[in-house]
Amino acid sequence: MPEGTPPFWSARSLWPGWLFGFAPGGQEVLQGRANLSAVEIDAEILAHYAEGLEHGRLTGGPSLEMLRTQVLLERFLPVPPARVLDVGGASGLYASWLAGRGYQVHLIDPVPLHIEQAAAAGGFSVAPGDARDLAEADSSYDAVLLLGPLYHLTRRADRLRALAEARRVARPGGVIASAVISRYASTLDGFFRGFIDKPGFTALMAEDLRTGQHRNPGRAPEFFTTAYFHSRDDIAGEIIAAGLQLHDVLPIEGPLHWAPGVQDRLANPAQRQLILDSLAAMEHDPSMAGATAHLLAIGRRP
Repeated sequence: MPEGTPPFWSARSLWPGWLFGFAPGGQEVLQGRANLSAVEIDAEILAHYAEGLEHGRLTGGPSLEMLRTQVLLERFLPVPPARVLDVGGASGLYASWLAGRGYQVHLIDPVPLHIEQAAAAGGFSVAPGDARDLAEADSSYDAVLLLGPLYHLTRRADRLRALAEARRVARPGGVIASAVISRYASTLDGFFRGFIDKPGFTALMAEDLRTGQHRNPGRAPEFFTTAYFHSRDDIAGEIIAAGLQLHDVLPIEGPLHWAPGVQDRLANPAQRQLILDSLAAMEHDPSMAGATAHLLAIGRRP
């Protein structure tokens, strides 16, 4: 197994939220709509994220996923002080980064722990919420981030609903950036991380390849949780079906996610730039698109 290779998953999730008044540290948490009667809460997903591992996963050392996502967002987002809605923003790592660059950021997330962590970070507003039923007004944001909500919406209709809500709250011409897990992520993770030698993983991997429907009936923590894994054509089609203009679908980490010692190389500025430049050079080769842990789709509201 390559050293420094993090799992392909992320906890930037989407499931219905709760209503809060104030979070620890005194930061106000804006009241959000939570239509619990209309949405089934998946206890397995919530339990997975309540363990609080996501924040440390992206902050425990140089993260190729985070660095490359930042590079792509810098390329496509309007200049600050544009208004950005971070849907499913977890503990607020991207929201903090954007706020530090001068953006006006509002974060929503369904997981209570994430709401607490994001509110404590400060620098941006926070509220619980569901990406399928956003509380925000029409045409109120210059950009909308969905850097995880589409992972856990296993029905296409729900994913289209979330994308349509993002389109609704974005201004005309606004950017909608949507991250998804690659259809081939578990296969590559299985071989490079040795998961194929663990009971149950090969069956899970085969179903991921066949349908994209990822399940972890044994709840092995390293095998992630209930999710949908996209092909490039899947997410491209969903962006268009939701009434957005498709600008691009790009691999985030590319095959270098599984390169031996990549995390150590990211700690070296010259090596880090070489890695980012190499990924940029190959990002438009369709033969490389699926060889990644995550894809980032860029759409625009017409």
